[in-house]
Amino acid sequence: MRPSSASVAGPVGSVSAGRLLAIGEALLDILTTDFVGDLSQVTTLQAVAGGSPANLCRFVQQCGGTATLVAAVGQDGLGDLLLRSLAAAGLSTQHVHQLADRATSLIVVGRSRDTPAFIPYRSADRYLPPIDPDLIADATLVHTTAFALSRQPAQDHILEALATAYDQGRAVSVDWNYAAPIWRRADNAPDVWQRLLAYEPLLKVSLDDVARFGKVPATVEAAKEFLHDTPARVLCLTCGSEGVWYRHRGGQWQHQAAPPVEVMDATGAGDAFWAGFLTGWMRQAPIPECVQAGISTAARRLQGQLA
Repeated sequence: MRPSSASVAGPVGSVSAGRLLAIGEALLDILTTDFVGDLSQVTTLQAVAGGSPANLCRFVQQCGGTATLVAAVGQDGLGDLLLRSLAAAGLSTQHVHQLADRATSLIVVGRSRDTPAFIPYRSADRYLPPIDPDLIADATLVHTTAFALSRQPAQDHILEALATAYDQGRAVSVDWNYAAPIWRRADNAPDVWQRLLAYEPLLKVSLDDVARFGKVPATVEAAKEFLHDTPARVLCLTCGSEGVWYRHRGGQWQHQAAPPVEVMDATGAGDAFWAGFLTGWMRQAPIPECVQAGISTAARRLQGQLA
């Protein structure tokens, strides 16, 4: 069943902010303590709770929304650390599975004022179990990421959950944070992309995502051309300091500028943008207001005001 198109701002008949169900990775970001040009310059590291869906849920909570995370971590000390961090952020850990035979996944990330360099070390997040249908039934929208979809068996389980959500009239949200190293040689990202588009998602991509995935220049013009026929309910193309280009189904591209800010750390800024956008969307705000909410939330993250 196709979701109703009577409103591009939110689900028809919704009377509350709704609930976001985020399915995907909770992992440790192993960050350089200093800004680095590339990871060969690493001297010291620190562990920070991360993973795009986990970050998104934290930021949604800080925006006044409600979010539930489904993820898989190891039954180890790092998994325990992640569970404590999520609980401290006010998130339920009921659906964060601890797997006895898998290690908690890690990503080494270079602290950056631009797009961070990273190296993934993956185990538990790949083995996410099937998603409880009751969680989908209780959600306003169901969100995932290219990272979460990049490896089996999690890929099949997440796609099954998205298909169920779409059939039930729930909105589907995707952050297509594509990077070849997370897919490795068995890269079926183009096939997964096409399956996702069948769900008419709320879709976020960055200039870097499009350049890597589409093998096109990292310019707004090239990205728009690549995304020309993308059948998203709402499509947001984030362009860093140049703001956001966006369009809703059947509409024309529009632009909102980003305010100048002193960047303390760019890590997680994309998650913060999408958290602000989706929180506004669940409240049925008009799309331009959702985009502005996302830009404002990202600016707070860039300035170190969201954690």
